[in-house]
Amino acid sequence: MHVSQDSLAGPLQGLKVVELGQLIAGPFAAKTLADFGADIIKIEPPGSGDPLRQWRLLKDGTSIWWQIQSRNKRSVALDLKEPQAQDIVRQLVQDADVLIENFRPGAMEGWGLGPDALQAINPRLIMLRISGYGQTGPYRDKPGFGVVAEAMSGLRHLTAEPGRVPVRVGISIGDTLASLHGVIGILMALHERQRSGQGQVIDVALYEAVFNCMESLLPEYSAFGAIRQPAGSALPGIAPTNAYRCQGDAYVLVAGNGDSIYKRLMHAIGRDDLGQDPELKDNAGRVKRVQEIDGAIGAWTAERDILEVLKVLDTAGVPAGRIYNVADIAADPHYQARGMIEKIDLDDGTELSLPGIVPKLSRTPGGHRRNAPSIGQDTDAVLQEMGLKADQIQALRDKGIVA
Repeated sequence: MHVSQDSLAGPLQGLKVVELGQLIAGPFAAKTLADFGADIIKIEPPGSGDPLRQWRLLKDGTSIWWQIQSRNKRSVALDLKEPQAQDIVRQLVQDADVLIENFRPGAMEGWGLGPDALQAINPRLIMLRISGYGQTGPYRDKPGFGVVAEAMSGLRHLTAEPGRVPVRVGISIGDTLASLHGVIGILMALHERQRSGQGQVIDVALYEAVFNCMESLLPEYSAFGAIRQPAGSALPGIAPTNAYRCQGDAYVLVAGNGDSIYKRLMHAIGRDDLGQDPELKDNAGRVKRVQEIDGAIGAWTAERDILEVLKVLDTAGVPAGRIYNVADIAADPHYQARGMIEKIDLDDGTELSLPGIVPKLSRTPGGHRRNAPSIGQDTDAVLQEMGLKADQIQALRDKGIVA
């Protein structure tokens, strides 16, 4: 389907957000708010703009990624190193609800735009600050990217085959997890502001956002001294769940770790001897004999192509799936039915598919209201909304302060 530029406004209509971040963590948080109706005024440097504009595959000189990360936003090109540009940010903040930034700690304070200065202008302002290590602590001044956060959090230690080099997830998962924690913080702060009338600062560290998702890693170490080790495609302590090779070198992912699911799985592959074994009736028993169980499943899948395997397991009610690449995603009917493949028209008329809006709200869903902006596309409009006249805007442009 083609997405209307007049999509429903969304539940955050009327929320004014100033985005000072760049690349991934801050802008992804703002993108999430923009998808649901917030007015995002994105500040980016004149000339080059957000560096994400040049990341990965480019179309007509601009990253295709940009069309996701900055949809529904307005762009103001502003040189934050200039005092007059800093004054413009202070004016924007006067009636803003949220400010988002992901610079290294201290950068905002160096520009006179720290929390104390901005909340003195607008006590209701909620300020999301995303950084590698947080605004406090001995590492606060170290540069921190998502990949480093993933390593420090313990995630990278686990993403490997035993004895082999740890691999990255393949996307900037540390930045994205931090962004989502930031959005949660903003929504909680907005809710609290209804009672107190006061804004607050949300301090999100990349490594902490990933660490928050590390499940039982720390308590297992605390209670037992256990240091969890990489296990490839398996999930240690939970059995059976793994990737199993089928004919043609395809892999099927099977999650048969529920007690009743396990019995159905064993029956489906003709191994009722394992399914009805009293020693294997619960997870604790299955973990002790996981190699035997994995061997039985793997022997069965190795003799069949993946479509047959999936058909048998689907019929048996066993969670299983194949590994998708993006071509599989684009062609999948379930993605289509759920509105997760949205088609837009770029300004030059080119049709482009983008990921749909998540999550899905029944009454006030998010939507694609406008395409990602060019650098400074909305500078004049935003400055005019602030009360600046055309000659004042031109004077700022002549000095290179705005573009």
